[in-house]
Amino acid sequence: MGMRLGINLGYWGAGMDADNLAVAQEADRLGYDVCWAAEAYGSDAATVLTWVAAHTESIDVAAGIFQIPARTPAMTAMTAATLDSLSGGRFRLGLGVSGPQVSEGWYGVKFDRPLARTREYVEIIRKAMSRERLSYEGKHWTLPLPGGPGKPIKLTVHPEREEIPLYIAAIGPKNLQQTGEIADGVLLVFFSPEHAEETTLQHLRSGREAAGKTLAGFDVCPTVPMAVGDDIDALADLFRPYTALYVGGMGSREQNFYNKLAGRMGYAKEAAEIQEKYLAGDKEGAAAAVPRELIDSTTLLGPVERISERMSAYADAGVTTLSLAPAGFSLEERLASLRAGVAALDRAGLA
Repeated sequence: MGMRLGINLGYWGAGMDADNLAVAQEADRLGYDVCWAAEAYGSDAATVLTWVAAHTESIDVAAGIFQIPARTPAMTAMTAATLDSLSGGRFRLGLGVSGPQVSEGWYGVKFDRPLARTREYVEIIRKAMSRERLSYEGKHWTLPLPGGPGKPIKLTVHPEREEIPLYIAAIGPKNLQQTGEIADGVLLVFFSPEHAEETTLQHLRSGREAAGKTLAGFDVCPTVPMAVGDDIDALADLFRPYTALYVGGMGSREQNFYNKLAGRMGYAKEAAEIQEKYLAGDKEGAAAAVPRELIDSTTLLGPVERISERMSAYADAGVTTLSLAPAGFSLEERLASLRAGVAALDRAGLA
């Protein structure tokens, strides 16, 4: 049973761009399958992926994610077709609704009915990419606008491939179910192999069944933070602020998808405490309140042998592409993590 490896470069523009490119190039050289780039309210993913594609040979470049409120669906189809064409068929399109603060505060787009908006957005993209004339009547988009000079137009760029793989970032049960139904893969964070079935896979499976499909050929792709070394407690501590930010500070008190996920994994009491402290401004206290087991079950920590065992657990849990987010402040540490990832995959017999 094989499992592919990816690399998640996260955000750019923080003074480490040369390092990020070197990481992407090393991943390409080592045979990693895919390289993801993110966007929030700093670097945009499309420009970064163009840059990476121009400096690599065979690794796929992938949006992890393009934010749905940031672009009209037709613009996203144009960008996807262009990137696929320029990269020689190496582009993957990942989409996500972002959150209320970014959607409304940064983009000025109301954060309402995210599932229905996502479904319409995907339908319009698929229609545009098929190069038929674009007309659409939905609750959120109507193309062309009625009663005006607009007319149905078709995409003039030929993507390299007939079908560009489409992923959706999902956490909650309903979003996971819809993702199984309408996408080719799912992008996950804080994914724990021990809790995979009840938090994730059962919902994806029911969505696939609704579309008359199975999970065969569907890409289950979590991003997993990774730190290589012998002092596992010290490595776990590296990820305390990261975990506290998501569980405590993402979204709002009423709407934090990551906090709910921690609850579904059996950490409801701890998640509430982390959020309480984080929102009160006590980030250190929030980080200290993160249970070590929560970090250990959602990251890859330790020497290659231990990481290899964890990789086997991810593969056994149904993961098909494991995207690594290597910790480390120096380029050497990040490149060493990439090499360790390949060694661990080989050791587990998953390559």
